[in-house]
Amino acid sequence: MKFTAKQIAELLNGEVEGNPKVEVTKLSKIEEGKRGSLTFLANPKYTHFIYSTAATIVIVNKDFIAEQPVESTLVRVEDAYQSFAKLLEIYNQIKLNKTGISERSSVAKSATIGKNVYIGDFAFIGEHVEIADNVKIYPQTFIGDNSTIGENTIMYSGVKIYSDNVIGKNCTFHSGVIIGADGFGFAPQNDNNLLKVPQIGNVIIEDNVEIGANTTIDRATLGSTIIRKGAKLDNLIQVAHNVEIGENTIIISQTGIAGSTKIGKNCLIGGQVGIIGHLKIADNVKIAAQSGVAANVLEDGVTIQGSPSYNQMDYKKSYIYFRKFPSIIKRLEEIEKKLGKKS
Repeated sequence: MKFTAKQIAELLNGEVEGNPKVEVTKLSKIEEGKRGSLTFLANPKYTHFIYSTAATIVIVNKDFIAEQPVESTLVRVEDAYQSFAKLLEIYNQIKLNKTGISERSSVAKSATIGKNVYIGDFAFIGEHVEIADNVKIYPQTFIGDNSTIGENTIMYSGVKIYSDNVIGKNCTFHSGVIIGADGFGFAPQNDNNLLKVPQIGNVIIEDNVEIGANTTIDRATLGSTIIRKGAKLDNLIQVAHNVEIGENTIIISQTGIAGSTKIGKNCLIGGQVGIIGHLKIADNVKIAAQSGVAANVLEDGVTIQGSPSYNQMDYKKSYIYFRKFPSIIKRLEEIEKKLGKKS
């Protein structure tokens, strides 16, 4: 794809300083810019690179004042960072604007397919699946029977959606995501064998949810595992059966959430957090990385840390004492020796 400086300025409501006809075909960092590339300058720490970059076009703030000659064509905008982000979004939309159903895909006759849908090679669409308008399903994706996919949702290569699940609008699932595998339910028997408990519920994922690569969300035993609208899940997260994750909650990679735990809205959960089952976590709670949550968190807006986790400020104070523990023991032993001699 080619864009001229003039076209970029029109998209961003900016002004061209230099040759409006120069063209770019790729994006780059300002310090790595090459001819034919577009970059931006927003952080003053990188200003010196604008005098040496080989990038053809640089997006800058309107108040940028060059102290040396600049070879690149400039596009001056109100906010260079936001403008570049907007341009990235436009570029991404163009790049991902695929439509059509591959002849090498398998689509059940009973499935309902909306307008402007893309279904890639070797994708499988099961019986009675409903796919809304503008959905993009990349190669080797599996959509099980009776599932529904909302408008503008993207499923990258290798996503697996088991049967009977409900996916909302404007969602993004990255490669390797698995939705609706069986919850981990087994009942111990008198002979010490484990009897599998059938998992007959489903998963409901509301609008504007993004799920990172290789994250797994299990179907409910009964009812639904629910991911509320706007939630963002990173890579390599395990969400067990009947869990509920609230609106706009963010969960970082390698976190595991055991069954039937309910997490509130606007929470922030760090990487490698472990949360046991059947807990309730209030709204706006922050959980520091590598914490182990073993009890309800009922106070809105608190920050917790540690394993088992508790109030972060108390944890930090305790950790100071813990680090000093060897020297404290040494001092106690010295005091005991002195007291022993006196006695």
